[in-house]
Amino acid sequence: MRIIKEKTLVEAIGNQRNVIAAGAVRAWIFEVRKAVWANPAQLKAQYRNASIIDSKRVVFNMHGNDFRLIADIEYNLKIVFIVWFGTQSEYDKINVEKIRYEK
Repeated sequence: MRIIKEKTLVEAIGNQRNVIAAGAVRAWIFEVRKAVWANPAQLKAQYRNASIIDSKRVVFNMHGNDFRLIADIEYNLKIVFIVWFGTQSEYDKINVEKIRYEK
């Protein structure tokens, strides 16, 4: 899979507040680059703790559920678009279905 806005994710883990998730995020990036998911069921087989929100949107639990990563996935194009990354407490304050990527 190709990851869009990976730089945004890498910058987020450079933030002092998020640095403890750096190892988990780097491992996720490595695994996703090698993945070839054709549908949400295949993704779920690899990431059992991921939450499938709809046909495109997925929430990944990171670093023991302390962090969340929201991605939109175009399975037929093999693209994972990073929408949002933050702590569990920040995640609790957003609407996962409506949040959009912001520069």
